[in-house]
Amino acid sequence: MSRTYDVIVLGLGGMGSSAAYHLARRGERVLGLERFGPAHALGASHGGSRIYRQGYAEGAAYVPLLLRAQELWDRLAAESGRDVFTPTGGLVIGPQDSRMVAGSVRSAEAWGLDHEVLDSADIRRRFPTFSPAADEVAFYERGAGVVRPELTVRAHLDLAAAGGAELRFEEPASRWEIDAHGGARVVTSRGTYVADRLVIAPGAWAPRLLADIGVPVRVERRVMYWFAPRGGTAPFAPDRHPVYVWEDRAGTDIYGFPALDGPDGGAKVAFHDKGAAADPDRLDREIHPQEVEAMRAYLRPRIPALAGPFVKGAACTYSLTPDEHFVLSTHPAHPQVTVACGFSGHGFKFVPVVGEIIADLAMTGTTAHPVELFDARRSRAASD
Repeated sequence: MSRTYDVIVLGLGGMGSSAAYHLARRGERVLGLERFGPAHALGASHGGSRIYRQGYAEGAAYVPLLLRAQELWDRLAAESGRDVFTPTGGLVIGPQDSRMVAGSVRSAEAWGLDHEVLDSADIRRRFPTFSPAADEVAFYERGAGVVRPELTVRAHLDLAAAGGAELRFEEPASRWEIDAHGGARVVTSRGTYVADRLVIAPGAWAPRLLADIGVPVRVERRVMYWFAPRGGTAPFAPDRHPVYVWEDRAGTDIYGFPALDGPDGGAKVAFHDKGAAADPDRLDREIHPQEVEAMRAYLRPRIPALAGPFVKGAACTYSLTPDEHFVLSTHPAHPQVTVACGFSGHGFKFVPVVGEIIADLAMTGTTAHPVELFDARRSRAASD
């Protein structure tokens, strides 16, 4: 079978759409395959908003990628004409020695990032929607903000198509393999495609398509909630109420956003760490009353006005690795295959730079970006 394409990109969510864009921008002949429609709400790249922040508690090694991501968010907005990024500032709230606050400070100091540490009184005075306890502080960075997942995916897809990529939707893949000539073959519900190289960005379907990479990926269900603030949304406007992550003494995290969608849209909030194992093809998409009440009860002492009427909710998936670092590397057994998965609930802010890294790896097998932390071979190396 002749190779019509240079690269097949399997999965066109956040990471795959970005990869297709970057590869097409570099002149590669790209085929993109997606099991659902464009910018769908059946995986992890939906819900209207994601947090972008730079003081990264998850590890200072992420910071250079975040700095490059900011440049690429700006470029994507300019090239697409879409408002994919809204600056709001950002807070990380919790005890001073908490993982999120202390880690954010360490990361910011290591990279010389502009930031402040606010005590409880400062938080209440400057951001009166929040009611921290007396022993809680906040890491504050002005450059944090909101990125828009659906707009981002559509922008990358449109630009990829404009750059010559062929994009096919509603076409799930049943398997992929390396043929006798070293090419990559993908079999879908509609046909078989062959290319020199393959990118696999499967989101919650990683356990099925990438079970052999050596890093297990666990899929969990998460819920996003929108509440109508008591007293109206004005105090929760993006210029008054920043994005935030809040970690309590027990290690429970919530994260949330301003009211982005007008007076009737509510403000979004979610637990980061409350989920259960899930099958993405059978995900429970109903939002249950007890889930809503658990979130409302958690908000009452912390963001009292937000604990108002429930507007709507949405379920999504986290794809978690054991160490919660990404998998972003060539396949351990197949150098012509690049894998991008296991983003562990904190990957979307990196979407533009992940696409750039995928394009590097797919075309040359290497990248100038620091990605050692994300190598699929890391679990094997740790056990040696």
